Amino acid sequence: MSFLFGSRSSKTFKPKKNIPEGSHQYELLKHAEATLGSGNLRMAVMLPEGEDLNEWVAVNNVCFVAVDFFNQINMLYGTITDFCTEESCPVMSAGPKYEYHWADGTNIKKPIKCSAPKYIDYLMTWVQDQLDDETLFPSKIGVPFPKNFMSVAKTILKRLFRVYAHIYHQHFDPVIQLQEEAHLNTSFKHFIFFVQEFNLIDRRELAPLQELIEKLTSKDR
Repeated sequence: MSFLFGSRSSKTFKPKKNIPEGSHQYELLKHAEATLGSGNLRMAVMLPEGEDLNEWVAVNNVCFVAVDFFNQINMLYGTITDFCTEESCPVMSAGPKYEYHWADGTNIKKPIKCSAPKYIDYLMTWVQDQLDDETLFPSKIGVPFPKNFMSVAKTILKRLFRVYAHIYHQHFDPVIQLQEEAHLNTSFKHFIFFVQEFNLIDRRELAPLQELIEKLTSKDR
């Protein structure tokens, strides 16, 4: 199933997965929503005392990454799709030093060089498939997380980061023209606080936006 954005589709991604009301994951979800609503993004991503790391990361992935981050990236990328085309972005990159090739290990086993729009479509379709997989992200009460959960979660977040990196490096001027800069910065800041709190993305992967990350997070240290 293809993942389409903004002007290319009127649909917004809505994950099939729902966290059952009354479950422990549901209580964690309500806690996350409450702290996010406080306006303190650093506090919103911190692990509540006595809680399981896998479960907390899953709740944040299912709630914020699937629903919030996906929809935010959908909207933000959708605003600049006229600028991100096969012709303007023949490769998926984040500045001249960083180029990304796509592979999912299943349908495309060897990394392929493709345009940014194609890469992002592959990426979002793949992420949605992971989040819809009950063996990876169980929604039923009492079903344990698989041993490879953290590995999959890290890969999802690492690949989502690349969309932010591409937008900042290749399309920031249109973002400013469209007055989406504040929205983009807030979305990315929340994302970065989450991955930093639990060391979910290797520092080398964050290198394309390291200067921006330091600038956005320095005031909250």
